Parts: sequence; structure tokens; C-alpha cells
Amino acid sequence: MPRSARFLVVLDADSTLIRNEVIELIADEAGRGAEVAAATEAAMRGEVDFATSLRSRVTKLEGVPVAAFERVLARIEPTPGVRELIAAVHRRGGVVGVVSGGFHEILDTVAPDLGVDVWRANRLAASSGVLTGAVDGAIVDAAGKAAALREWADRHGVAHSRTIAIGDGANDLVMMAAAGLGLAFNAKPAVRASADLIVGPVDLSEVIPMLP
Repeated sequence: MPRSARFLVVLDADSTLIRNEVIELIADEAGRGAEVAAATEAAMRGEVDFATSLRSRVTKLEGVPVAAFERVLARIEPTPGVRELIAAVHRRGGVVGVVSGGFHEILDTVAPDLGVDVWRANRLAASSGVLTGAVDGAIVDAAGKAAALREWADRHGVAHSRTIAIGDGANDLVMMAAAGLGLAFNAKPAVRASADLIVGPVDLSEVIPMLP
């Protein structure tokens, strides 16, 4: 059985837990980084449906070798203060989750290295060692992020009022609304306008004083 916890902190991954947008790093491997970056920016501003946008962007990854993930991982930059925040959550008896519109292929290495307790993301379909340009399974979208927060809170015996959600993009808004406290971090204007609080510096240790 999962251990009970005093509270739960759930972070988005790309541009929150880490400084990067992973899909852009993978797209660089196909020479399509700039094209995918523009589409990602529009999705994070909430200008297009996230799931539709993600499927479209993933088609640009067709043909990228799975072996390229090692180069992508080498480029990942954890956000300043992330290790300090996670350590502080654990000292106070909390649990840290990460839910991402990005990909398990990267998060499965990054999350445990940073001390994250539980995580969920999309998966990329591959065949014969190369990406097919499709998402494998259901897409983790805005509703999926909120569902993960509620599921993890229930699993660890945490009241939903004792949850904190941290995100930067439009697809984080439903999760932030579901949490007891929704924090806009490194965020787009729509997210800043809707959040309970805005974290100004790009330093996750700034969240520590807000922990229960």
C-alpha cells in the first residue's frame, strides 16, 4: 500500500520541473525543432486544443531513432531549486508527483533522479527502433492531469484541499483548479491570470515557504 502523506505537490514537467520542452529536443533530432517549438508555444498559450496539437507535433518526430533519447537526456536542465523543493516536501511528510503532456521515455529517467515519487506522461509509439510519429495510448491532456492529481491524493490519503499544483501552460489550468492551491510558475499570461498565486523567479525553491 502507498504510504499516507500530509500533503501532495504535483508539478508539470516541461518548463516547470525542467527548463526544456522535451518534444522540441526530440524534434531537433529530426531537424524540425523550430517548427515544433512554434506549435508548442501556441498550445501552451491555449490557442489550440492540446491533444490535437500534440498528435500533430508528434507526427514531426517520425523516423527519429529511439537511440536519440540518450542525446535528449543529456540536454535536460532541471529547473533551479527543484531538488531543494522536493527535499523540503519530503521533510514535511509530503509526496511529489509529476504529470506531463511530455513523454515517459524521458521522464522515466529524469523523475527518479530528481526524487519524484510518482509520475505520468504520454508514450511515443516506436517500431524497429524508430519513432512512428504517433502517440501510444490515451493522451495525458488537461483533464488527465487533474485526474492524476485527484488519484494520487486519494491513494496517499491526502485531502484535495491539501494539494498544490504547479504549472506554466494552459493544459495545467484544470489541474490547478482542482488543487487546493494552484501556482503559476514560469507561466503563460492565461495561467498567470487564473492562478491562486504567481511565482515570479524561475526558482522552484520559492515555493518552499508555501508548503503546509
